[in-house]
Amino acid sequence: MNYERKKGWSLGTWLLVALVVLAANAAYLAAFSTPDLFYVLNSLFHPLLGVVLAGLFVLFLKRHPEFLKTRSGLISALLLSLAAGFGAYLIFVGMTHAHTVALYFHVGFAISGLFFLLIRLREGFEIGQPLPRLLSSRSWRYAGVALVAALVFYGGVVVYHRLDPNPEYTIKNPLTAPLSMYQEGGGKNSLLFPSSAQTSNGGTIPTQFFMKAKSCEPCHSDIYHQWYASMHHYSSFNDQWYRKSIEYMQDTVGIKPSMWCAGCHDQAVAFTDMMQKYPIRKIEFTKEAQAGLSCISCHAIAGVASTMGNGGYMIKYPPLDRYVASKNPLIREIANYSVVLDPKPHRAIFFKPFLQHRMETAEFCSACHKVHLDYPVNHYRWIRGFDDYDNWQASGVSGGSARSFYYPPQPKSCVDCHMPWIRSHDYGNVHGYVNSHRFVAANTAVPYSYGNTQQVQDVEKFLKGAVTVDLFAIAQEPKVAAQHLVSRGAAGAGPRLSTMFAVGEESARGLQSQEVSTAPPAKLMAPLGRGVAYLRRGETARVEVVVRTQRLGHFFPGGTVDAFDVWVELKAVDNKGHTIFWSGEVADHGKGPVDPGAQFYRSLGLDEHGHWINKRNSWAEHEGVYAHLIPSGAADTVHFRVKIPKDCGDKITFTATLNYRKFDWWITQWAFAGRRDPQQKDRHTTADYDNTHWLFNGSTANVSAKYKEIPNVPIVTMSKSTVTLPVLAASSQPFQKRIKLLPQDLYRWNDYGIGLLLQGDLTGAARAFKIVTKIDPGYADGWVNVARALVQEGNVHQAVPYLKRAIAVNPKLASAYYFMGQVYFTDGKYPQAYNQFAKAAAFYPGDRVVSNAMGRVLFLERKYAQAVKQFQHTLSIDPENLSAHYNLMLCYRGLAEDAKSDREEKLFMRFKDDEAADPIAGPYELTHPDDDNETQPIHEQLSINDEKPNQLAFYWNYDQRWAWLPGKLGADQQLALARVQKDGSYGVLAAMRRAKIGLVAAHQPSTISRRASHPLLAGYVQ
Repeated sequence: MNYERKKGWSLGTWLLVALVVLAANAAYLAAFSTPDLFYVLNSLFHPLLGVVLAGLFVLFLKRHPEFLKTRSGLISALLLSLAAGFGAYLIFVGMTHAHTVALYFHVGFAISGLFFLLIRLREGFEIGQPLPRLLSSRSWRYAGVALVAALVFYGGVVVYHRLDPNPEYTIKNPLTAPLSMYQEGGGKNSLLFPSSAQTSNGGTIPTQFFMKAKSCEPCHSDIYHQWYASMHHYSSFNDQWYRKSIEYMQDTVGIKPSMWCAGCHDQAVAFTDMMQKYPIRKIEFTKEAQAGLSCISCHAIAGVASTMGNGGYMIKYPPLDRYVASKNPLIREIANYSVVLDPKPHRAIFFKPFLQHRMETAEFCSACHKVHLDYPVNHYRWIRGFDDYDNWQASGVSGGSARSFYYPPQPKSCVDCHMPWIRSHDYGNVHGYVNSHRFVAANTAVPYSYGNTQQVQDVEKFLKGAVTVDLFAIAQEPKVAAQHLVSRGAAGAGPRLSTMFAVGEESARGLQSQEVSTAPPAKLMAPLGRGVAYLRRGETARVEVVVRTQRLGHFFPGGTVDAFDVWVELKAVDNKGHTIFWSGEVADHGKGPVDPGAQFYRSLGLDEHGHWINKRNSWAEHEGVYAHLIPSGAADTVHFRVKIPKDCGDKITFTATLNYRKFDWWITQWAFAGRRDPQQKDRHTTADYDNTHWLFNGSTANVSAKYKEIPNVPIVTMSKSTVTLPVLAASSQPFQKRIKLLPQDLYRWNDYGIGLLLQGDLTGAARAFKIVTKIDPGYADGWVNVARALVQEGNVHQAVPYLKRAIAVNPKLASAYYFMGQVYFTDGKYPQAYNQFAKAAAFYPGDRVVSNAMGRVLFLERKYAQAVKQFQHTLSIDPENLSAHYNLMLCYRGLAEDAKSDREEKLFMRFKDDEAADPIAGPYELTHPDDDNETQPIHEQLSINDEKPNQLAFYWNYDQRWAWLPGKLGADQQLALARVQKDGSYGVLAAMRRAKIGLVAAHQPSTISRRASHPLLAGYVQ
C-alpha cells in the first residue's frame, strides 16, 4: 500500500523524534551527574517528556491498530508500556537506593522496547507495508543509529571516567613537604590560616550552608539522629571542654592561632569569617558556634590535598544550594523534588569517590585526625600533635606493614570500626543498611554532660574488649645490675621526630626501646590461671600484667592523648578482706583523680618553664616527658611490685582492670569551674608557659552542657582479669620456675613477649617467644619474633636459623625477609640485604620503613639516583618522613645537587626533635618521681594504698602536688600523717614519701608546720 505524503510532520514522525530525544536525554543523565542547573533541568525534563511520549504513543496506537498485528509490534508496545509504568512510579517515589530495582526495570524495559520498535519499523518496510506517515523507508535506520549512538555515548563516558578519574577526587601526597606552615593549605593569607582548610575560591561561604543539618532529616532520619548524638555534632562550642580550651587559647595567644583548631571544629563560624572578626567569648552562644560539624562539614568537601592533615581539605560551595535555600517556596519545592527524582547530582556533591571507597576513607579522615603545630601556632617550631592516620597506615590493620605482630583476616579502614553498617530505611540505605553516623569512638564525657545515655552506652560497648588485660605471671623479684642496662641505637634507627605523640611501626625506632636490658630473665610462674603460681608470706613478688590491643587500627589510646585518664589498676585483697595492694585507685569513691603512681597510657608534655601541659594548651609544649601508648596489634607488659604481708590470709585475689575516662579529672574540673587563684601574686601567662594556680570553684551557670555542674565523667572498664593465688608460709619452698605449655595460651605468651620486647627486655622477650615456638612450631611469627629480639640485641647471626625456619613455615611472611635483610645489612652485605628488603616490599609496597631500608642500601652502594627514587616513594606515603628527608639530603650531596640537598636539610631540621629542649624535663622529673618512673622503659608500679585510711580525698593541683579537700586536714588525714611521722609505716602517704612531696591545703594556709618532724617530709611541706 502506498501512502500519500503530506506537508508537515505526522504523529508518527513526532513520536519517533520524541523517542530519539528522550533516549539522548536518558543517555546524558545516565552518563553524567553534573551538579549544575543544566543537568537538573534535564532530569526534570525527562519525566515530562516521558509523559508526553506515553500520551503520543497511546494516540498513535489508537489511530494505527495495525502496529500491534505483528509480534515485534506487540512486544515493543508491551515493553514500552512497562517502562512507562515504572517511570510513572519513579516520578512519585524518586530514584533513591530503595527504588533501584524499579529504575533498572524502567531502563531495561525501555531499551528492550526500543529495540523491538526498530524491528517493527524495519519489518513494515520490508513487506511493503510501512507504518503510515513516517518520513521514509530509512527512518528506522536513522532512529536506530541515534539510539545506538546514545548507548555508545553512555558507554564511552563511563569508560573515560574509569580510565581518567577526576584528579580533584584523588588524594595524592606531594613529592615533598612544604618548608614551612606558611606554604601549607592556601598559604598565610588564606581565610582559615594557620589551618590548611580552604574554600574553592578562597572566599567565605554563606552561614546558612553549615546550618541546614535539619533539612537532611526528612530523607535521612536515622542518620540525622545518629549524627545529632555524635561528637561531630558536639565538636564546637557546644562542647564545654573544647570551649574552655579555645577561650584560654584566645586569651593567651590571640584569635589567629585558634583558627588552627577552627578548620576542623568550627566551620560555621570559621568559613563565614565570624571567628576571625570576633573573640569567641562574644559569639560562642550563637547558633553558628553551637552547630558543631554538620552533614555539610564532611560531605561538602570537594578535595583532600594530602595525608599531611591539619585540616588539609577544600570545601566547594555548590551552586545548586542557592535554589535549595531560596526564599521562594516554589523554587525550594522544585529543588527538593529534583533531589528525590534524580539523586545523582546530590550524590555527586555530597558523596565523593573518597567517601565511597572503603579503603580511601582513611586518607579522607587524615585531614582532621592528624595534626602538627608550627611557628604560626606555637611561636616555636614544628611538632607533631596527635596522629591517628600514620600509625594506622603503617600497621597490619591497614595491610600496609611488613613488620606487624598481628594482622586481621582482612585489612580495615576507619569506617569499618567507627561507621559500621546498621539497619536503616533512609533514602540512602544500601540493601537496608547505612553506615552509622554516631562515629562511636571513645568520648563518653560530652554525651554524659548532655544526658545522652544511648551514645554513652554505645561508646562503652565499643570500648569494652577493644583492649584486653591479662594477669599473666608471677615473676621473682629481679635484681638487675646497672651494667645490664645498655643504651644502644636499634638496627635501622634514624633521627628522632619532633612529636608529642608516640611513634610506632611508621618508624624503625618506633617499636624499639633505645635502652635495652641484657640481664638474664627473671624466673616465672606462668601462665596464671593454670595452677602453677603461689606466693610466700613476707616476700616481694612481681605481678606481670599484659595489656593487648585487639580491635584497634591505631595507637591505644588515640586522639588527644594528653587529656585522658587511661590506666591499669591492680588490686589485691586477701581472704580476710584486707586490701594488701592497690595501684591505680581513684579518689572520692571513683569520682576523683587517679593515683598518680598508676600505669598510665597517655602523653605528658611540658611548657618552656617545665609546667604540665594540662589545659589542651599544646601550643605551649616544648618538651615531652613521655608518650606511653600501645601500637595496633601489639602489647604492653606492666610490672607490679607486691609485698606480701606476714599476717595476710592464705589466699590473695588479684584483680587487674584497664580503665578509661575521657577526660582526665583535672581538665574536667578546670573546663567547668576553673578560675585563676586571685591570691597568686606571681602569676605569669605567656604563649610559652603558664604558672597559674587554678581553683575549681567557678560558676557553672553558663557551661555548654545540659547539667550546669561539674560532671562525674564515667569510668569505663574496658577489660578485667582476676586470679586467686595461694599464700604459703615463709618457711615453705622458695620461688621456683613453674611454666605450663598449653595450646590455648599461645597468644598469651606471644603478647607477653611483645610487651617485653617493646620495653627493651630482650632476653625476657626471646624466652617468651621461644616458648611460643615450643607450643606451636607451625606458628611462623613465633620464630620471627625470637629473631626480632636477637637482631635488636645485636646477635644477628643467632637470628638466622630462626628466620630460615620462619620462611620455611610461611614463605609469604614479609617480616621474616625484612629482618633477614637487617642481618645482611649489619654484616655489610648490601646486595643480599636489598634483595631481602625487596621481597618484603613486594608483599607490602606501602611499608615506609622497608622502603627507607632499601633506599639506605642503595645510598651506601653509592647508587644515589636510584636511592633518590626510593626515598621519594617513601615520601609519597608520608611527605614528612624524617628518615627519608635525612637520606635524601645525603643522596643529593652525593649527586652534587646542592640546592636540592639544602632543601632536604631544611626539611630534616624542620621535623627533627629539638635536643636543646631536653633539659626542660630534668627538673620536672626530679620533683615528680611517679612521672619519672614512667619514662623508664622497664619500670615497676607500687601500691599507694597498702593500708588505706577511710575516705581520703585528694586531687592534683596545677603543678601536680597533693592537695587536700575541702582545704584542711580531716581526722583520717591527720591519723595518716601521724603514722608517717611516728614510724614511717606505709599507707596512703607512701606515695608522698616516695615523691618527697608534702601537703597543700588547696591553696589555703596550711595547717601543717613548715617543717615536719619526719625526715622524709622535712623541707617538702608547702
